Amino acid sequence: MRVLLAFLLTLVLLLAGPVFLLASGAVPTAVDWSRIDRSPVGLAPDAATTPEAVVQVYAARVLSWRGAFGVHPWFAVKPAGARGYTVYEVIGWRAYRGLSVVSVSNRDPDGRWFGAQPALLAELRGPAAEAAIPKIAKAAAGYPYAGEYRVWPGPNSNTFAAWVARAVPDLRLDLPSTALGKDYLGRAMFARAPSGTGWQISLFGVAGLLLALEEGVEVNVLGLTIGIDPLDLAVKLPGIGRVGWFDREPL
Repeated sequence: MRVLLAFLLTLVLLLAGPVFLLASGAVPTAVDWSRIDRSPVGLAPDAATTPEAVVQVYAARVLSWRGAFGVHPWFAVKPAGARGYTVYEVIGWRAYRGLSVVSVSNRDPDGRWFGAQPALLAELRGPAAEAAIPKIAKAAAGYPYAGEYRVWPGPNSNTFAAWVARAVPDLRLDLPSTALGKDYLGRAMFARAPSGTGWQISLFGVAGLLLALEEGVEVNVLGLTIGIDPLDLAVKLPGIGRVGWFDREPL
C-alpha cells in the first residue's frame, strides 16, 4: 500500500505542472488551422546583411495539449557569406509516409512553430559557427533513428536535438526540462550529457540521472525531468520548464 501511495504521489507531482498549464489556458488546446502562424519572430540575424557564419538552436511548445508537456527543437545554420539558412529538425509525420524523419529545409530559422513563440537556446557566430556547421550536418545525416518516431519516451525531435548536441559540444546546449525524449538513448545506458559538460545514465528514456556543469542535476522519472541548476540558481520542472533568478524564458 505504501508503495502504491508513493507512486500515486509521485505521479501527481509530475503532472501538476502540465495540468496547471492546461487549466490556466497558458497552452491552447483548440487548433484553428486557418490561423496558424509560422512567421519569424526576429531572433535570427538577417542572412542578407550578416556575412559571418551563424548557428542557432531554437525550441517552441508543440501543438495542442501536448504543448503542456513538451517542446519541439531545431537547428538553424548559415555558413559565412550564405544568403539563407538551413534548418535541421525531426518531424514525426514523415515516418508515417515512409520518409526519413530528419527534415532539412530552408524555412525561416526563427519561425513560430504552429503559432508557438520559439526561444533561442544556444548560438555560435563567426569561426566557431563555421566549424560547427559541418558537424551538425554530419550528425543529422548519421542520426540512428531516422526511420522511427515515438512521442514518448522517444526517439523524437528532442532525441535528435540531444544527438546533434553531443556531436557539437561547443554549443554547450542545455535542453529544457520540457524537451521530452532528450534522455532516450536507445539500447545504450550511458552517454555524455547533451551539453558535453557531464554524463547521464538512462533506462530507455523513462528513468535516469544526469550530472553536468551546464545542465546541473536532472532526474528523469517516466520521461519527465525534475532538476536543479546551481550555477544559474534555477529549478527545472515538468511542464513548467525552467524557473530561476536570471532572465531566461522557461520552456
